[in-house]
Amino acid sequence: MDPSTQKPSVLEDLNEITEKDHKQIGEVGSSEIYIDPVIHKRVLRKLDIRLGPLFCILYFLSYLDRSNIGNAAVAGLNTQLGLTGAQYSTAVSLFFATYVIFMLPFVLLLKKLKVHRFIAITAGAWAIVTIGTAFVRSYGSLIAVRLILGFCESGFFPCISLYITMVYNREEQGLRFAYLFAATAFSGMFGGLVATGITRIGEYHGIQSWSWLYIIEGSVSLLVIPWAWYGLPAYPAHAKWWTPEERATMEARELKRQEYMGAEKFEWKQTISALKEWRVYTGALIQFFQDIILYGYSTFLPSILHSGLGFTKLQSQYLSVPVYLLGGISFFTAAKIGDKYGLRGTCVLILDIFAVIGYVILITVESNAVRYFACYLIAIPLYCGPGINETWIVNNTAPHYRRATALGLSQAVGNLAGIVAPQVYRSAPYLLGHWSSLVSALISMALISIQLVYYRHQNKKKDQIASGQRVDDRKGTEGEDNLDFRYVY
Repeated sequence: MDPSTQKPSVLEDLNEITEKDHKQIGEVGSSEIYIDPVIHKRVLRKLDIRLGPLFCILYFLSYLDRSNIGNAAVAGLNTQLGLTGAQYSTAVSLFFATYVIFMLPFVLLLKKLKVHRFIAITAGAWAIVTIGTAFVRSYGSLIAVRLILGFCESGFFPCISLYITMVYNREEQGLRFAYLFAATAFSGMFGGLVATGITRIGEYHGIQSWSWLYIIEGSVSLLVIPWAWYGLPAYPAHAKWWTPEERATMEARELKRQEYMGAEKFEWKQTISALKEWRVYTGALIQFFQDIILYGYSTFLPSILHSGLGFTKLQSQYLSVPVYLLGGISFFTAAKIGDKYGLRGTCVLILDIFAVIGYVILITVESNAVRYFACYLIAIPLYCGPGINETWIVNNTAPHYRRATALGLSQAVGNLAGIVAPQVYRSAPYLLGHWSSLVSALISMALISIQLVYYRHQNKKKDQIASGQRVDDRKGTEGEDNLDFRYVY
């Protein structure tokens, strides 16, 4: 059976399962829903095999196609188009104008869309736009394709994020988000390797090397579309690859999750309650300041190495590769530790210390060798910050549409950093950009500390209510108000 012939609405399936099974179990708590650990492990492994590679490759390509403008600039884009530093920075920034504007609407429309089809269509759209970028010959046309690319990619990451939260339990999500954000690190590494090779080739068949960069990377994205179209089911619990035992386990997992997450029926009060919650805004601000570091550093690293540290164009391309690699490795490591010990914000708080040290070195030290070492320090929390904070937000927000609103807002606010970061990284030696990133890390650490104190207080309050030491003053029993719901640190 083709995935497209299966039930298209995740919402309808989950509500049907939940309503039917709740009638059978009555008021039984989540602790009494038995899941065979052997089958459960098999189910998780199959989910990872079926969904993980597809999501990682798609996100890898989406990030590669949006950020390769950094390598293209070093490979001759700015020279052929006659761009000034300010024009180049504006072209980088304007991708995020449409990306941010259309992100939240796509999040709220998620349940109305056939997600598996939507993901494949957006991938095809951004691939075509990327190839088209190879043929721009003016500043105005470059601006146009950047705006279109932002629109094409705006709904992709929120859809993938919510898909993960609907399939994996909270304690399983950290590592799965790590796969996605590690893909961004490897996209930088891969982009650097491809750019190194293409820069050595130079002009070929009358087409400049930077244009070949866009053609090759956009064509790779096109090749993945059939996999996305046919390989992603509308709803994983009804996918054709499950045995009856595994399908029952998937439904039991969802029922157990619904005990504290609540039904996924759209209610405006969930969206409104999220918009009234101060933590939604502090989480979004943390995302913004972490993305200032990510977008400024990952997009401009080749330029920082070339114009800021004095390496040649070719050296700048291949010296960026191990820096991106370290960023990916550190994210995987932090995610596994976070999943094992139930830590999210704490990991970001600790890792941001490396960024602070790295930027202080870049600002104050003159030795290029030492400053290149600082690039590695900054890479340690580079992807961990935005990635783990997103996981922290979805882990600590429920029910579904409250979580979807928080996620959409954090992504929208966070990606405003994509507009700001290029404006502070305009010209060598990029001191304004480094100072902005340093301050962003410090503010982010302060906001994380505030949230950690609050979450510990709330968990302690729930413990006291459960033990009868405190009057139960909760306004409800679903989502975060459920006593079984524990905020993670």
